[in-house]
Amino acid sequence: MDAVRLIVKSRRALAGSGDVPGVIREVWQAQALAQAIGSRLAVFGPPELRGEALRLTELAGRGCGVLDVPPIGTADLRAARLTELGDARQALLCLAGLLGEVGIALVGAGCAAGAEATYWQCMEATDAADEARDRVMDMLRKLADREAVTEAMPEAG
Repeated sequence: MDAVRLIVKSRRALAGSGDVPGVIREVWQAQALAQAIGSRLAVFGPPELRGEALRLTELAGRGCGVLDVPPIGTADLRAARLTELGDARQALLCLAGLLGEVGIALVGAGCAAGAEATYWQCMEATDAADEARDRVMDMLRKLADREAVTEAMPEAG
């Protein structure tokens, strides 16, 4: 399945998760998907994005690692269904939106959490999601710069 379709599914699942454990589970899924997209971009994406894509992979992995989530089977793992990126720019735009929603959901879950440990997990995961979103925005800027150079080249010749 392509990245944009998986991101849309993740956004819907996150929006539909009601309680704190449900939000945390969906945030974990979204971070795992961001990690998979970052890995794919690092290997197959435009060369100018590879460094930022690796950093995205690390940050999304950190976002997964700080959350206590019951094991998720491979069949239920959305990131495992990623087969293609499709248009990198569109995938990154959608991923930026998802990561923004992840941050908002985590703040809400942290505030609603009954346990202090859950609160701090949510805050650490919020930081990771915000930093991951920053990397995605950096990649979008680099793509825009590349497109501007490409468009300007025929005029220079």
